[in-house]
Amino acid sequence: MKVLLVDSELVSVKNLKYSLEQDGYEIESVADGMNALKIMTSDEFDIIILELVLPDIDGLEICQRIREKYNTPIILLTSKCEDMNKILGLEYGADDYVTKPYNILELKARIKAILRRTKFNNQKTSEQIIQADDFIINTLGRKVSVNNEEINLTAKEFDLLLLLATNPGKIYSREELLEVIWGYEYFGDLRTVDVHIRRLREKIERKSDTSDKTDKYQYILTKWGSGYYFRSNND
Repeated sequence: MKVLLVDSELVSVKNLKYSLEQDGYEIESVADGMNALKIMTSDEFDIIILELVLPDIDGLEICQRIREKYNTPIILLTSKCEDMNKILGLEYGADDYVTKPYNILELKARIKAILRRTKFNNQKTSEQIIQADDFIINTLGRKVSVNNEEINLTAKEFDLLLLLATNPGKIYSREELLEVIWGYEYFGDLRTVDVHIRRLREKIERKSDTSDKTDKYQYILTKWGSGYYFRSNND
């Protein structure tokens, strides 16, 4: 597995690189955003570990620019006082974040969980097309179209839609979604799910003009106090 590590703290990079290499990972490291974007055009990576504070370009912008072209999973490295940036990072397409100073074992557990989930999704998909209401989901190419319009989803957004759309009416709590989609007992907070659901809704939903909040969305609905579910048009 190949990892791109984007961090300007040389000691941190050295320690993490050594630890990951001991587990058999191939590591490429860069110290700034421009080199991160450059290397992405010439090489393929299984996962990206991205520091938010970089000397040239803000890590949030790097995350957004990577996500515009690639679905490679991204883990953000943040400081304890960057709560807003954590949420923005998820908004811009990051899959997870770890707060500095981090425990290397925890970070490695998150990396393994994301890679395991990605591998599982690739293995379980067959050459098939799933139709769910207005959606056509290509599980092999991991592409989605709604009303014949292709929608660009991140890996986590795709996984969320696939799970909910293929289990219409089933209510998933945020804890359940973290366990199923992220593939491990989450160490952070439940806002991760809310952010990804909100991003997914922005891409696939046509908001109703009604003032009734229960009808605000057509596909992914909230069961207050319980979780999220996919409402079939046949319901």
